[in-house]
Formats: sequence, C-alpha cells, structure tokens
Amino acid sequence: MNFEAINIEYLIVAMAAMILYLLYYVFTRDAEYNKNIRYVAMVAEELNKEIFYLKKKLNETQTSIKQNSSRMNDEDIYQEVERTVYDMVKPISVSIKRLEDSIHMIEGHIESRLSSLESGVKQISIPASIHGNDDEKIISLYKQGVGLETISKELHISKAEVEFVLKINKIK
Repeated sequence: MNFEAINIEYLIVAMAAMILYLLYYVFTRDAEYNKNIRYVAMVAEELNKEIFYLKKKLNETQTSIKQNSSRMNDEDIYQEVERTVYDMVKPISVSIKRLEDSIHMIEGHIESRLSSLESGVKQISIPASIHGNDDEKIISLYKQGVGLETISKELHISKAEVEFVLKINKIK
C-alpha cells in the first residue's frame, strides 16, 4: 500500500508540474500575443496619423489650386508644370549622366584589355609549318582569287593556317 501511495504522490506531483508548465506556456504565449497586438495597434495608429496628414495636405493643395487657378493664366500654369517636370526629371538626368560616365569608363577598360590581348596574340609564334615564302604564296594566291580550301590543299597546310596568315597580314 505504501508503494501505491508513493506512485500516486509521484503522479500528483507530475500532474502538478504539467499543469504549472501549461500555465507558464499559456502566460508566455499570451504575453507574446499581447505584444504583437500592441505593435499592430501602434502601426495602425501611425497609419491613421499619416492618413490624417495626407488628407490635410490634400485639402490644402485643393484650396491652393482653387485660389491659384483663378489667378493664374495659361502661361503661368505652363511654367509651373514645366518647373515641376524639370524638378522631377533632373535627378533622373543626373543618374543617366553617371551611368554614361560609368559606361565610358568600362569601355576604356575593355579597349585597354582588347589591345593587351591583341598584342599578346601578335607575340604568339607562327606555326612551324608556315614559312615566309609560304606566306607570300598564300597572299598571292588569295589576291588572285583562289579560295581558302584550294590554297590549303595546294600548299599542304590547314585552312586555319591559311586564315591565320591572312589575318596576321591584315588581308582578311
């Protein structure tokens, strides 16, 4: 019997601990929900204030337009619109100018890299199968109107080598 009493005591203590944990969990979740609700309420209040100020500004603008429209002639309205458009377009124009400057700078870098690559390619040695007199033969045959494939077959060299010689000599 004593053993059953101890088991019941443990069971009661375990249930009490579980209930305390559940209460703690409920209160922490409730506090978290209350915090979120306060935040949402604060955001809603700020939005209401912003709406109020926007409505007030809209009313002021409407009354200003009504007052100024009776006093402004077409030329004044045109100038006001022109000024407003200029003020709106100016930042875009400045940004476009910066972009153009960046593009020119990038183009300069690309040109310098291309020239560097071209000078590197010019320094590459010509294949061993091509000799100076082969170059002259290729050039003269090409100038006579002979096709690249025919030249390569006649001189027993590849078509790529024929094209290479023509490109190096700036013929093709």
